[in-house]
Amino acid sequence: MDLKSKIRVIEGFPKEGISFKDVTTLIQDAEGLKYAIDAIVEDLKDKNIDLIVGPEARGFIFGVPVAYALGVGFVPVRKNGKLPYDTVKIEYDLEYGSDCLEIHKDSIKPGQRVAVVDDLLATGGTIESVAKLVELAGGEVAAMEFVIELTELKGRDKLQKYNINSLVQYDV
Repeated sequence: MDLKSKIRVIEGFPKEGISFKDVTTLIQDAEGLKYAIDAIVEDLKDKNIDLIVGPEARGFIFGVPVAYALGVGFVPVRKNGKLPYDTVKIEYDLEYGSDCLEIHKDSIKPGQRVAVVDDLLATGGTIESVAKLVELAGGEVAAMEFVIELTELKGRDKLQKYNINSLVQYDV
């Protein structure tokens, strides 16, 4: 299936010079959504995954059905202050400032094999922080799965030590 035909591209959003890849059209399309989830599951099925981790919000959309299909749990990665129990946190730099991500302290057991699932790999900064969170909690990042990869932004370069799969690639 040509997943690119299911993803809307919006030029000039959120600002001029940006070519936004809108996955809402993909997740609205039953056939396209099923294909994307099945393709991620297929890539992960022989990797002995114990947990799926996904950053809010689109990582939840793709990560939960992948976890369900693999018969494993799902761990949400949230912005600072959104989780009600003791957390592991990591601060990371953005282009203009910084941000903080967290997971529950007891969500990953030492040695568990984790797959990070998200909609988009761009510069790799957020996903690198998610991987560090997993590792701080004692987990091993066994795979990273993305629906879309913006290859020109070279996020893969920042994540060289990880096994990365993306379903659709755009130059930008």
